[in-house]
Amino acid sequence: MLSLHPDLRLLWFIAEWLVRIGALAIVPLRRSPAATTSWLLLIFFFPDVGLLLYLLIGRPRFPAERAQRWQKLHPFYADVAKQLEAAAGCVASEAKRFACTLGRMPCTQGNTVELIDDYDGVIARLVADIDAAAHHVDLLVYIFADDAVGQRITGALGRAIKRGVRCRVMFDPVGSHRWRRGTLQMLRDAGVEVREALPVRLLWRRSRADMRNHRKLFVIDGVIGYAGSQNLVAKDFRPGVVNRELVARVTGPAVASMAAVVAGDWAIEGSEPMAPPPVTIPDMAGDAHVQLLPSGADYRLEGFETLLVWQLHRASRHVVLVTPYFIPDGDVIGAMRSAAARGVTVDLVVSAVVDQRIVHLAQCSYFDELLAAGIRIHAYRDYLLHAKNVSIDDALGVVGSSNVDLRSFQLNEEASLLLHDADTIARLKTIQAAYIAASDRLELDSWRARSRLRRLPENIARMMSPLL
Repeated sequence: MLSLHPDLRLLWFIAEWLVRIGALAIVPLRRSPAATTSWLLLIFFFPDVGLLLYLLIGRPRFPAERAQRWQKLHPFYADVAKQLEAAAGCVASEAKRFACTLGRMPCTQGNTVELIDDYDGVIARLVADIDAAAHHVDLLVYIFADDAVGQRITGALGRAIKRGVRCRVMFDPVGSHRWRRGTLQMLRDAGVEVREALPVRLLWRRSRADMRNHRKLFVIDGVIGYAGSQNLVAKDFRPGVVNRELVARVTGPAVASMAAVVAGDWAIEGSEPMAPPPVTIPDMAGDAHVQLLPSGADYRLEGFETLLVWQLHRASRHVVLVTPYFIPDGDVIGAMRSAAARGVTVDLVVSAVVDQRIVHLAQCSYFDELLAAGIRIHAYRDYLLHAKNVSIDDALGVVGSSNVDLRSFQLNEEASLLLHDADTIARLKTIQAAYIAASDRLELDSWRARSRLRRLPENIARMMSPLL
């Protein structure tokens, strides 16, 4: 800039201050104080770079055209919810009613829930269900690879198509970017209908490129549904890292809510908006009370975070949070500390195996205040514990795709399966106890003894966390 003509330097100076002043008016809207501070610091120190980044990733909302498509789906979701209430509605506790307000889907009785924490076992079970499909298969997933796992799933889909079964797959093109072209070709060659969720356009932006569809929902014949954290990719697709997941296989009326979300996401990404076909409510199959909580930028409130904070404030005995990526906001931190202060045992289980270095550093920056508040932190050994689940006392269990981080809270489309019956929650807590037994517990004194060279990048990463 020193070589510019004096008049141009003056114009540049004025432009930078206009950017700074404009940021004061625009950036704080609908943002947490931490996110606002991070953006304002970036823009005030580097207005040109800050403005460019803000235009690319600074506005956590979808464009008007997509918002209109979403509005047109409201009657469809309302009709499914009404049918579910009539066919399998259960006694509506405060938690169930609140979750229904957040995600539009009611709790249903008469379900079976099988919790599967065997990665290969999930793939085998899914292939078997596809091989037994008679009518249709719908897969919605963040990562669909063209590796051995993807080929195995595609083989089952191809066999189903030859039997006359309609098969559709929607995957996220950013999550699947390493395999995208191969996956598209592989699925199309097998006769599978394919769509990409939230496609990224080069010449125009339909939304922020980092606002992704992170859901993992698989529906077979409308009577079997899978929800959880597992993608359709080899468990060791990152060199030196082996994933461990948790997936719920569900039968019964709750599958209709999964089918509705998958059908809605498929419809919204079509070239021509079309109403999804009617969803059939499956017959009752068991005793579990299950509720789907979809969340994302389409919804008025941050559904998973809002429910989690409320439940943390209501907890009375024991809370377990399992997440690979822990970058909370002040509401979550405050609710966790408040619970611990009331004498609630709060266990946070994270992964000792790291796959995203900056996220890990930001995560570690929160540990000191949590440990000081009496919260127990466990680092799971040997595997990347990619599972995302929560238990609150004996009252609520959650298995899904949402991390306890700002991205899952505010940017990504997520799906959480809420477990309301004591038996299923007990089975989830048994799995969580195994996580804790296979973890190393962090202690406050030893944590504070780590080197200052380690703390500096943690603090820098924390400052960046609202932007991650």
